[in-house]
Amino acid sequence: MSVPTVIIHRDADMLAKAVAARVIVRIVDAQSAKGSAHLVLTGGSVGIATLAEIAASPARDAIDWRNLDIWWGDERFLPAGDSERNETGARKALLDHVDVDPARVHVMRGPDSGMTAEESAEAYAEELRRAARPEDHGPAPAFDLLMLGMGPDGHVASLFPEHPALYDTRPAMAVHGSPKPPPTRISLSFPVIQGANEVWVVAAGEEKAGAVRLALSDSGPMQVPAAGARGRRRTFFLLDRAAASKIPSSLGRISSP
Repeated sequence: MSVPTVIIHRDADMLAKAVAARVIVRIVDAQSAKGSAHLVLTGGSVGIATLAEIAASPARDAIDWRNLDIWWGDERFLPAGDSERNETGARKALLDHVDVDPARVHVMRGPDSGMTAEESAEAYAEELRRAARPEDHGPAPAFDLLMLGMGPDGHVASLFPEHPALYDTRPAMAVHGSPKPPPTRISLSFPVIQGANEVWVVAAGEEKAGAVRLALSDSGPMQVPAAGARGRRRTFFLLDRAAASKIPSSLGRISSP
C-alpha cells in the first residue's frame, strides 16, 4: 500500500473546489490512457460539495461521462430518493447535470427494491465481480479513484471502529448496528478499498483533527479505520486547515493557499 501524501487547503470551500479540480484531471488522465475509468463517490458535506463544484466547473466536459463507471463506497439502506442516501445527494449535485450512462451508475439498492440488506450487498458484490478485469487481480475493479469521507471517530465508508464489518473480506457487505444512524448500511470492504489505484480521504473541520492525526500515525485500522484507507499506487489526505491542525510536523505536509 502507498504512503499518504497530505495536502492542506485554507477552508472547506477551498478544499471542495481543489478536490473537484483534481477529480477532473484524474479521470481525464485515466480515460486518456484506457478509454474509460472507474470512480467511487462518497457522501458527506464535503463530498457532496465537491460534486457540486465538478458540476459547476467549465472543465467538467473534458470528462467522457458516457465512459465513466460510477460506484459508491457505502450507502444507507434506505429507499431510493431518500434525502439521507449518498446516491440522492450525488444525483442532485452532479449526476443529473452530466450525460452519464445510467447502466454505468452502480447503485447500492435499498429496501424498496424488495431485497434485504444482505441481498443488496451480494448484488453489489456481483456487479463488482462482473466489472473486474484479469489485470485487476481481485473481485472488484482496481478503481482509478476511490474517494472517502471520514468521521470524527475515524470511520470511512461504513467501516466503524471495532465493528465486525472491519473483518469482512467480501467485496461488499451489509453493516448492522452502525453507531451512526441509520443502523443498517451497505459498504465496500477493506480489501476492495485497498485494491483501488488511488484512495483520497477528504476531510474538513476541527472535529476531524484528532482522527486525522491517528489515521496518519501508527494506529491500527481496527481502532481507526481511516488508517487502513490506502491505495495501491497513491493515497492522498486532502484536508482543510482545521482538520489538519493536529498533524505532527514529523509526518510532513504540503500546504496549499
